[in-house]
Amino acid sequence: MFFIISFSACNEKSSNTTSNDTAANAPKSSEARTGVKPQPDAQVAVIETADYGRIVIELYPNVAPKMVERFKKLASEHFYDGTAVHRVDASLGIIQGGDPNPKGGNIATYGMGNSSYPNVPAEFSDIPYERGTVGAARTNEINTANCQWFITAKKQPAFDKKYTVFGRVIDGINNAEIIMQAPTAEGTSRPSDKVVIKSVTLQPRSNFPAS
Repeated sequence: MFFIISFSACNEKSSNTTSNDTAANAPKSSEARTGVKPQPDAQVAVIETADYGRIVIELYPNVAPKMVERFKKLASEHFYDGTAVHRVDASLGIIQGGDPNPKGGNIATYGMGNSSYPNVPAEFSDIPYERGTVGAARTNEINTANCQWFITAKKQPAFDKKYTVFGRVIDGINNAEIIMQAPTAEGTSRPSDKVVIKSVTLQPRSNFPAS
């Protein structure tokens, strides 16, 4: 499963994300690259949801080349089409998606899915987690990023240098914040009503104004 620190997904055994209690046990940040200024990729990722509009993500291949390559590969293969934002946490200020399991009907497996490709090694940097930062979800093992991603809607220093940053929301952060406030099923961080991701497509960065 994939978490962000202690972002335990709906099923805590294998969720990729973070959470408050895991932050204390997160890996040390000594391996993080420092002083790297993000350089936008020529393409952005456009996440189209069924009910909440779109979220546009600028990608940073000079910061996290392997994770950006994986994300773009999966998007080009339509891997994310028909998935969902399977986890929301207003206290952490985060939404999480990218798991293929919500395409099926077994909600007990939400947050536990991977792609068929090998995991991506950690690419930590000193880029901070702020409003709109896009990170790679993983388990408590640092080299387990694969396909799941998360967006922070506020500063979250507990994530800094502990989760791979690979992009930033340049349009639609308000939509992400609305999703984050969605009611959840009792005892879980899974939205009560499925937040469907219709598609994730790659489009020219030049189509979107600089922010």
